[in-house]
Amino acid sequence: MNEPEFLCTGADLHISNKVRWGRNVVFGPNCESISIGYGAFIGNDVYIDVKELVIGDYFTLHHGSVIHGIRCIIGHNNWIGHYTILDALGGLLKLGNNVGVGAHSQLWSHMKFGDRLAGCRWHAKSELVVGDDVWFVGHCIVSPVQAEERAMAMVGSVVTKDMKANHIYAGTPAKDMTDKFGTQFETEVPYERKEEVFQTYLDEFREEGNDASFVAFGAGFPQEMDASTTYFDLENRLYTPRYTEEEYKLMRYLLYDRAKFIPSSP
Repeated sequence: MNEPEFLCTGADLHISNKVRWGRNVVFGPNCESISIGYGAFIGNDVYIDVKELVIGDYFTLHHGSVIHGIRCIIGHNNWIGHYTILDALGGLLKLGNNVGVGAHSQLWSHMKFGDRLAGCRWHAKSELVVGDDVWFVGHCIVSPVQAEERAMAMVGSVVTKDMKANHIYAGTPAKDMTDKFGTQFETEVPYERKEEVFQTYLDEFREEGNDASFVAFGAGFPQEMDASTTYFDLENRLYTPRYTEEEYKLMRYLLYDRAKFIPSSP
């Protein structure tokens, strides 16, 4: 089993269960506080050197990627493609829940290089904040912007301005193309359809030889819940984690393109 290399001494580490490591994962000397949630996967040849790093459950970071800077906060169910840069040197890089960042993308929160003594005017640090369900499809370059929930940037986009909720952007520099492409998410999905589709997922999961008898779902949570049952609230995209082996298999089956649920403690 692979284990990461820690070049930081005295760092406050909180690594949850079911975290899988690739080869040559290195935590640099500047790491002070590292928290990684349940079921995360960090691939080969990854370098992480950030003072404070908080990662939620079921996080995926593919090979050749870099996270560096001061403070990086990442929610649940985030997927980061290979050879991606997450730069928090501007002070804060924050990704909400269910965020997708395609391969070869770069998210930048700072700009510095030119000689300021000689009069270079280009030197900036700023927060980069990304809302829930935002998707940078791939090969995207993102400046320190505010990306509202469900915004989407098409492949190869260079994002230099804030992104509106559930709008789609494309180009260099990226422009709002919602009138052409529509939105990433439908405005409203009837609950009956959610129930039907989720039941289909469970049936497919069983057909692959898995047990789904521990699952219950509905619109909201029941007032009384069994400790051995994982409850899924389809309306609010929440679930009650029990962290069992079968639940882990189901969550991995659902992620990332079937369904995403955030842990709740009702």
